[in-house]
Amino acid sequence: SKPGISVDFKQCDNHLGFNYEQFYEAELDKKHKDKSYRYFNNINRLAKKFPIAHTADPKEEVTVWCSNDYLGMSKNSAVLDTMRATLNRYGAGAGGTRNIAGNAALHLSLESTLADLHRKEAALVFSSCYVANDAALSTLGTKLPSCVIFSDSLNHASMIQGIKHSSAEKVIFKHNHVKDLEAKLARYPKERPKIIAFESVYSMCGSVGPIEQICDLAEEYGAITFLDEVHAIGMYGPRGAGVAEHCDYEAQMKGGKERSVMDRVDIITATLGKAYGVVGGYIAGTSSMVDLIRSYAPGFIFTTSLPPATVAGARAAVEYQIQHLDDRRLQQLNTMELKEAITSSLDLPGMDNPSHIVPILIGDPEKAKMASDMLLNKHGIYVQSINYPTVPKGEERLRITPTPGHTIQQQDHLVNALDQIWNELKLNRTTDWRNMGGRAGVGVDRINQISKYGRKIS
Repeated sequence: SKPGISVDFKQCDNHLGFNYEQFYEAELDKKHKDKSYRYFNNINRLAKKFPIAHTADPKEEVTVWCSNDYLGMSKNSAVLDTMRATLNRYGAGAGGTRNIAGNAALHLSLESTLADLHRKEAALVFSSCYVANDAALSTLGTKLPSCVIFSDSLNHASMIQGIKHSSAEKVIFKHNHVKDLEAKLARYPKERPKIIAFESVYSMCGSVGPIEQICDLAEEYGAITFLDEVHAIGMYGPRGAGVAEHCDYEAQMKGGKERSVMDRVDIITATLGKAYGVVGGYIAGTSSMVDLIRSYAPGFIFTTSLPPATVAGARAAVEYQIQHLDDRRLQQLNTMELKEAITSSLDLPGMDNPSHIVPILIGDPEKAKMASDMLLNKHGIYVQSINYPTVPKGEERLRITPTPGHTIQQQDHLVNALDQIWNELKLNRTTDWRNMGGRAGVGVDRINQISKYGRKIS
């Protein structure tokens, strides 16, 4: 439209036969009615002050307690200095896809570093781990003849989409339920290609996958393992390679061992955008598998490669965490202290898990959003509410992620604010959930989920 002329686009639907705008609004109305509509807060993280951010008003500062920048690497000086130098030398963009002008030494160097991190033959970098999972699973599921993919019931949407986009048969097994997985594997001949797709740390509940036991089953029933380490990479293991490395902690500290748990995992996928603080995703495995994905996956072939500065910054972050354990040790200490304060002192319904993720059950979508809004508007604390479809209906929650940068004072402020809000909104505490029979693991007897993973995770 011309400057100064107001146009009502709802009155300009010139398509005959179908009212597109009415359809869009009806679909959105469904989201509003079932309380699953997503609201996007204007949060601007400050590089020199994170976990402090400002809202739409630059003068209004808040403390972020739900970021996936788990270790604060987005403000790490080694990362930022590398990115600035690379930007000045190579410019802003990559200039093309990986096979047309966008395949630089920086990309190859990052892939070599990632392959070495996981002790694999090769790695391949994507624009995100969503794309990596989608591309890898859809390609493998399509190319492997009569492939069957066994998928954990709580797998991330990217893995679910990858399986849908393949031509493979899909079998869902109960979350972290090794016996259920084995029973389903046993129905298929060992000669038939099979993939077991699962995660190490599940993002919304913080549970940890039984990696070693799943590897045992894969080897017994002729399957390959596809492990998503997105929420574990950088966080666990002596070099930050994830939970698979963490399973053999002492041996990996000494340079690894033959047939370690990490060696037994066939395909590892992870992100550069969470604990490493940059952006991007990748897969790691055998050279032939990686080359197959590189040669056949549209999600890799037909997209512009990551910018040089991003790639260089990611490699700097990986190398930093290989050498420095202090960030993740402090993060784990902060997590333990926060979990103790929430569950023991205040009876708040923290969902028990051995990882760095601190989910607190609310169980109602409207109240979950109200709690999030009150934290932000009354207490200067940003914690996004998590509603359906990210979590099942009735299991709405707040998802808190401590970082090494959070102080004791900030933690005390968070805990006191949560206690006030639980009182004001009359939300159920752990005792209340227990009296109702429990929900989402809250109000039920704790199980020791840590011993099987070697060293304590959090």
